[in-house]
Amino acid sequence: MFAQDNYEIQVYGSETVPANSTMFELHSNWTADGSHAVAGSRYAEDGTVPTQHAIHETLEITNGWNDWFETGFYIFTSDNPGFGYRFAGSHIRPRVRAPESWHLPVGLSLSTEIGYVRPRYSADTWTWEIRPIIDKKIGRTYMAFNPALERSWHGPSVNKGVEFSPNVKVSYDMIRWRRNHRQNAVSVGVEYYGSCGPVTGFDPVRQQQQQFAPTVDVDVSENWEFNFGVGIGTTASTDRLIYKAILGRRFDWKRQKTAERGE
Repeated sequence: MFAQDNYEIQVYGSETVPANSTMFELHSNWTADGSHAVAGSRYAEDGTVPTQHAIHETLEITNGWNDWFETGFYIFTSDNPGFGYRFAGSHIRPRVRAPESWHLPVGLSLSTEIGYVRPRYSADTWTWEIRPIIDKKIGRTYMAFNPALERSWHGPSVNKGVEFSPNVKVSYDMIRWRRNHRQNAVSVGVEYYGSCGPVTGFDPVRQQQQQFAPTVDVDVSENWEFNFGVGIGTTASTDRLIYKAILGRRFDWKRQKTAERGE
């Protein structure tokens, strides 16, 4: 799970940001029970800063270019006890989606993400990810599947080649109401994040990263999004307890320019 690590813990939906719009998202994650320093050292076993009680803040800026293409940019920061608040790295993520005119039975898009994280925060510094995204809404139930493939270009995982990191989300609208001809909802669900190892042969289970996160999503506007979850790690290689929150705000530049012209 090195492409996401604990900076942007998110299962992606297939929709892209609309043309002439920009989405600003703040990902805030706190590791309540994570990795510790090795005895006699300030660093964890892999030589990185321990994640215990680390606060990760990530700014994600995504611009929609047309009805099927967007580009996201991430700025990662980390505040670790004893090390202070630091810039951790950045990624760029172009994404395309199948147009609605194709009338597919499911939502479908494809994301690729590449970037750098400083060696203090990740043993694998340069990484690449390709992420197919499949989702479907049936009544009150939403399902998304991201069978991501990840590759390290610099670091100890280079020899592993391409690794399989599936993400899954299932949620249910507990409360729904209509306002201004729009369906709003408060949903509860569960998200799964895994890093299974090379596609040519998975790692032993104890070396895999497996995390489950009960979540709440609040959807009250097309321009706002909020997600909160508690990530529970189930293997020794996974941080055991992480609190995560995503707050997003979308700006529609075309609408704003039209209003300024008084049209």
